Amino acid sequence: MVKRSISNLDLLKVIDENRNNTYYGCDQKWYSTEWQRKSGCGPTTACNILMYLELSKISTGLEIKESSKEFALLLMQEAWHYITPTEKGIPTTKMFCEDILTYIESKGLHVSCNAIDVPKEVCLRPKLRNILSFIEHAMVKDTPVAFLNLCSGKVENLDDWHWVTIVALEYDEKCNEAYVTIVDGGLIKKIDIELWYSTTTLGGGFVYFTVAEANTG
Repeated sequence: MVKRSISNLDLLKVIDENRNNTYYGCDQKWYSTEWQRKSGCGPTTACNILMYLELSKISTGLEIKESSKEFALLLMQEAWHYITPTEKGIPTTKMFCEDILTYIESKGLHVSCNAIDVPKEVCLRPKLRNILSFIEHAMVKDTPVAFLNLCSGKVENLDDWHWVTIVALEYDEKCNEAYVTIVDGGLIKKIDIELWYSTTTLGGGFVYFTVAEANTG
């Protein structure tokens, strides 16, 4: 089996000192309003990615003393102003990319967005191998992947119409078996991505961001 992952999953640990709990990534249930808690998977996933990039590669202008729930909440509220769900949430990779790029560029930083879509129409979908290569490329670059799932198909541990954060990939060379590890709702989960690909009726998409190299000239 081929295995790839981000280099340090612990960078996504969020500590809630008040309750003595440890989470992986942010949880949309932490938002303060009912609408945010219901529709906030997109900005929450964006926060996971930004938090990882902040701690591993770049500075977003926020001073981090530790990966505390207090810091995560500040990041989530800030991100909401730029990555704001519509009545249908954030249902496309294009919308997700546009919103998060606006957010990051507001801080004077520059990244590029890389996306691959899985259309509803089966005949238009990229091959599973191409999707796995896309995710693997992100893992090699040490960048989490945002995964938009519009329909879970036969995958039981994944919510419909939902964004999650991919942090690891495992597959055999013939692509008969393929799994991704995600963080979602503060938990780590393993998803059968081959089963998702073969049974989803609405598809979805995948996004990762490449940090622009600093100009030293």
